Amino acid sequence: MKIATWNVNSLTVRLPQVLDWLAANPVDALGLQELKLTDDKFPHMAFEEAGYKAISHGQKTYNGVAWITREAGRDVVRNIPGLEDEQARILATTIDSPSGEIRLINGYFVNGQEPGSEKFAYKMRWLQALHDWVKEQLALHPRLVLVGDFNVTPEDRDSYDPVGLKDTIHHTVEERGHFQDLLKLGLSDSFRMFEQPEKSFSWWDYRMLGFQKNRGLRIDHILVSDALKSSVTACAVDRTPRKNKQPSDHTPVVVTLG
Repeated sequence: MKIATWNVNSLTVRLPQVLDWLAANPVDALGLQELKLTDDKFPHMAFEEAGYKAISHGQKTYNGVAWITREAGRDVVRNIPGLEDEQARILATTIDSPSGEIRLINGYFVNGQEPGSEKFAYKMRWLQALHDWVKEQLALHPRLVLVGDFNVTPEDRDSYDPVGLKDTIHHTVEERGHFQDLLKLGLSDSFRMFEQPEKSFSWWDYRMLGFQKNRGLRIDHILVSDALKSSVTACAVDRTPRKNKQPSDHTPVVVTLG
């Protein structure tokens, strides 16, 4: 079973690329972020024609998340319960697998702009609310996968310039602390369960030949619960879509469960 995450930075623009990628990489579940469209504009028919079911939680111009799955999901939750938030950032559903049901949570984490800003304070509140809710979800659903654009580099090796970018957004002690707090709930960073090439990133700036020079960050993650950890057989970044014409600045990450 394969589960993937991809910040597409506008599904309207990137829909053909997503469909092409699914045709070449027939995963069982794909979490999309930054849809930048409302639910009434979501291209359900296009995914159905490709053999998938889709659940979306969108908003105009910004944010938005979706699950694209082989089988229809159930028990859908949109946004973090109990947190007042107008931004469409969380979508959870449950799907069946050959070895039992899996709870899927897809998040477009808050960017935070810069440390000390009001948006950074919002990011801290949001991350704490997410932590508390994921803890509850794990108690209800031990077989859980949390995917998304986390907007956090967990370690220095996840940044092309950890010294120059030290204490800047995506690199702060506070953000990394929240990432570690998620792991302490009983989650594992599936990418780091395996030997990986040095300077493996999932996002590259459009400017200054960011991709060509590999000036990137690893901020797109797939966390798996302890109940699923032993079944993880691979996790990799697929750099290929970043080479497309008019690509997203992010590229997919895929985990394989045996």
